[in-house]
Amino acid sequence: MRNVLTIILLIVLVGCGGPEPRRPVKVKSGSFFKESVERNKALLEKEEELIKEIIETDTVNTYIASPSGFWYYFEKKNEASAYHPKTDDQILFSYNLVSFTNDTLYTMKENGPTSYVVDKEQLFPGLQNAVKLLKINERATFLFPSLQAYGYHGDGSKIGPRTPVKSTIELHTIIINQDSLNLKP
Repeated sequence: MRNVLTIILLIVLVGCGGPEPRRPVKVKSGSFFKESVERNKALLEKEEELIKEIIETDTVNTYIASPSGFWYYFEKKNEASAYHPKTDDQILFSYNLVSFTNDTLYTMKENGPTSYVVDKEQLFPGLQNAVKLLKINERATFLFPSLQAYGYHGDGSKIGPRTPVKSTIELHTIIINQDSLNLKP
């Protein structure tokens, strides 16, 4: 009887291992993300080629490549001012949106003058970075690839998914935040 109890006790101890984690029913390979990255690279490359064609055919203007991934040229410069908008400054600007085939999507009148606190409110990424390149009373035209514009969703109205856009932006006023000047009020 003692041997039977010892055997049963050994079986119970061996059978009571630690908890085993459940394995997923499906194992994801990550290929969707790899394919998405490849699609994004191909789309960006195609849009950059289109932008290069626009720049090459425009012999009148001198384009500047921004560090943010878009291109622009100045229509009107302000040499008298040196101040560019900084975070927390409030600005008033106007802009339009045009397709790369020069179809007007939104006019400056439709958008109206826009009041914006720099880096504190939501604009599409390209516009958010573009306004920081302008000084008061400057006007420039920007070429935004779709990733810098409205991306994969468009704006839900006139701008479709994955649509690069051209925008002319004019900066009217800057209300400088005192913290931008490192001054104490």
